[in-house]
Amino acid sequence: MKDLVIKHVKLWRHDNQKLHQTEGFVGAKALVVRRGKPFRISLRLKERPFDPMTDALVFKFSIGHLFVKRSVTFSKVSPCSRWGACMDPEGLDLQCPSILISTPANAPVGTYSIQMFVFTPSSRKSYRLGNFTLLCNPWCSKDAVFLSFEDQREEYIQNDSGLLYMGTPMSVAARPWSFDQFEPDILEACLSLLQVSPQHLTNPLKDYKSRADPIYISRVVSAMINSEDDRGVLKGRWSGDFTQGVDPSTWTGSGDILTQWLKSGFSPVMYGQCWVFAAVMCTVMRVLGIPCRVVTNYNSAHDTNGNLVIEEFYNELGKKLPHSKDSIWNFHVWVECWMTRKDLGSDLNGWQVLDPTPQERSAGVFCCGPAPVRALRDRRIELPYDIPFVYAEVMASVHTVVLREGQVVCSSRDTKRVGSLICTKAVGQPRPTNITGNYKHVKSPNSTLRSRRRHNSDDTVSSNSTSQGVSVTLTLEKAPVAGVPITFRVTITNKETVAKEIIEHLNAQAKQYNHSPSDTFWEAQSVVKLAPLEVRVVRHQISPVHYEDVVGDDLINLAVVLEDPSNQQRVLACEEFNIESPQLDVEIMNEGAVNRGTQHTAVVSFANPFSVPVSGVLTIRAAGLKLGEREFRILNLPPGGRVQQPLSFVPKKAGTRMIQARLDLTNRAVVRGYQMVTVNRY
Repeated sequence: MKDLVIKHVKLWRHDNQKLHQTEGFVGAKALVVRRGKPFRISLRLKERPFDPMTDALVFKFSIGHLFVKRSVTFSKVSPCSRWGACMDPEGLDLQCPSILISTPANAPVGTYSIQMFVFTPSSRKSYRLGNFTLLCNPWCSKDAVFLSFEDQREEYIQNDSGLLYMGTPMSVAARPWSFDQFEPDILEACLSLLQVSPQHLTNPLKDYKSRADPIYISRVVSAMINSEDDRGVLKGRWSGDFTQGVDPSTWTGSGDILTQWLKSGFSPVMYGQCWVFAAVMCTVMRVLGIPCRVVTNYNSAHDTNGNLVIEEFYNELGKKLPHSKDSIWNFHVWVECWMTRKDLGSDLNGWQVLDPTPQERSAGVFCCGPAPVRALRDRRIELPYDIPFVYAEVMASVHTVVLREGQVVCSSRDTKRVGSLICTKAVGQPRPTNITGNYKHVKSPNSTLRSRRRHNSDDTVSSNSTSQGVSVTLTLEKAPVAGVPITFRVTITNKETVAKEIIEHLNAQAKQYNHSPSDTFWEAQSVVKLAPLEVRVVRHQISPVHYEDVVGDDLINLAVVLEDPSNQQRVLACEEFNIESPQLDVEIMNEGAVNRGTQHTAVVSFANPFSVPVSGVLTIRAAGLKLGEREFRILNLPPGGRVQQPLSFVPKKAGTRMIQARLDLTNRAVVRGYQMVTVNRY
């Protein structure tokens, strides 16, 4: 009898990846499939067909030193609980047999090699058939990351662009971000992240076995996104000196960061801040098949002593003081990943908080989570992982103190400010959705929010405070916009039956989202005379010439302190907000006829709202689109001047894509814009 010889092996990459929802990984080095779902390979035999009476085929699937062997059978496809290999009964051809490979829904994630042993009555041979990469499978009901709804799987696994939310609770600002999970080298970078982790380098076999569990994977990734303990992706920096790397606010997507890290031999990329850490982690988790979304917590507390109280200090003129070790970030960004929690019970299945920003150590390592969102809501702080720390971020109270010559002259406590809004991008829509009610018990949470991509002149923001004799409210009359005076009103109420003469102190300071304010850039003082029980409204404005240097990512801390000279009582009201940057408008020409593989045009427009001429560099990026030119220079655009820049693009993929535009103005704010474009398949 002639030997059974393998002439050719076909892995059916296109067909398999389409069935496994991995067709986006077109440039991957190996076949990419999801666990818990069979995939097909075909053999072309030389000399003679396979004889089931005398021949046998055995497959060996290996990841590192972990392996499993399975004989090819003629029975049904193995269930998703175990490995298996069987002849495809459809169109069975023993000269060119097709074999269905089954993987369990809890198989370790990573790249496997395929070896096949051929046994005949006269010989035994082995063949290396290639490799395949196995990912988690949110489409498989037996997988711990199973997600029931297709629109959510599309958003939290397949969507390669999105929006991050910044600003303040009353002025939510959307920033476009390209997750880039299907761009060249990104899959390799994400798999390499697991390979160079301390867990893998210390004990590869244990690491491979543990990769079956998304809880384990998520903790490894959370630690590896920052570089504090390992060869992680990003180095954090929160000062203003970014000369050794990249200002975090200039990043527009995860692809550049992960590619740089991979090609540098795993040297940390400089620099990141919370939204960059979170967005890169979101990319990695989506690549690995674990549903993930980026979440913003507004007025996020960092409680250093664990007493759930954050102290803030002002002087008697309304200037905020850097006296506290505790802090409140105007916003903090983390991720949520979807998984079951067999270690804690089914009632804690679902979204889990993970935070890759290095703030506190967890089990000796800078990582955080997974902390079940439901456990936070029910204050089950005894459970793993890191629930007390995250709980403080959303539930701490704020103790505000006004000092005069080191002595406390008034104080107040606010239990609603911290975690006042928690949001994420809505499924399938370019807008935020309010998920605060997932974290804490709130009355009738409004799930729909407006982000500040476009200005709404009717928005108002206010804060108030009261003392025994007088109360004060500070209200922004409309959301501040670059080039327009900031208008606000101070409402003063005399609560007593005697006339009063009150001194009004006003102070405005610039601040970064995670820092105490810097020096005062605007202040004013006036005397207000009040009749008994009178309510007086005093209007003020800050002209653009005073705040132009604060436009962009910085925020403003505005405070009013009322001083009653008759009894030395003081009362404070304050508000933090950001000034909306000017927008780039992105318009798609012939928007309804954008087809894959054909050239189209978009136009980016910018009007200069500043009082001086501006110059800068316009940068375009778009995942899934092949761009012509990516950078354009804009020179000496006069105040009120407008420029329009056409650009060409060719869609590589059908579906909804995002075009991002970013204008870096010299010595001015960064200006951003984006537009979604629907690409037809034909």
